[in-house]
Amino acid sequence: MERNTAEGVIDAHHHVWDLSVRDQDWITGPELAPLRRDFLLADLESQARAAGVTATVLVQTIDVPEETPEFLALAQDSDLVAGVVGWTDLTSPDVARALATLREGPGGEHLVGIRHQVQGETDPRWLVRPDVLRGLTAVAAAGLVYDLVVRPHQLAAAQEAARLLPGLTFVLDHAGKPPIASGELRPWADAVRSLALLPNTVCKLSGMVTEADWDRWSVEDLQPYANTVLDAFGPRRMMFGSDWPVCRLAATYAEVIDVARELTAALHPAECREIFTGTALRTYGLTST
Repeated sequence: MERNTAEGVIDAHHHVWDLSVRDQDWITGPELAPLRRDFLLADLESQARAAGVTATVLVQTIDVPEETPEFLALAQDSDLVAGVVGWTDLTSPDVARALATLREGPGGEHLVGIRHQVQGETDPRWLVRPDVLRGLTAVAAAGLVYDLVVRPHQLAAAQEAARLLPGLTFVLDHAGKPPIASGELRPWADAVRSLALLPNTVCKLSGMVTEADWDRWSVEDLQPYANTVLDAFGPRRMMFGSDWPVCRLAATYAEVIDVARELTAALHPAECREIFTGTALRTYGLTST
């Protein structure tokens, strides 16, 4: 089912949470303390509009079944959220029924993809377990995409899963979390290039500021990593995402958008339109009006 969005910049990756509804148990320690408060859609809306963002994709934060229906209902009542990447238990034998139930509920037409916190799995080959592949097959059959939140050592399994399931589009969140703070390119760059060889893969230009040194990063620090994924995937398979509010650890919402524009400044305007609008429209089945 197609979802409508006004033409303009699409923020293809952000979150919201209300700690009075549900704890975010990953927000621990003093470094993450700035995130330990509510971040509601109302907090984002004015910042997004001021930055020229006309539509967003709201992405799951924790692997619990209650969150996705809440996000879908939020999208139903929002003029900003055009799509939701939710969560379901991919290892369950009843994934197809769970997805159908989400689609049938309030705001179900806004469900565009599924994601699991693979980065937290201890098994580096979690994505190619038989039960997970069965679940991913159900995601493909439902006409949804799958967002990959993985660390560099998990990219090999992501590539294998994408090869085994050519009918499913895999979206690499945060460029695969490159080690920007250390300044290393390999082996992350080699793994990303291998993944990009598969035509059913897409990459988000997102989450980069928080992979850098939060207090001392610069555009020059990020550029080699941005260039790597831009060269590997090409603009028609790249999309912008803010990763708000997590980005606030290192940059404001407006700064993240400005940085993305600087990182893509050498591209043709038509290529930039793909990154900031076109790829998200196609990948997530959104419709420009």
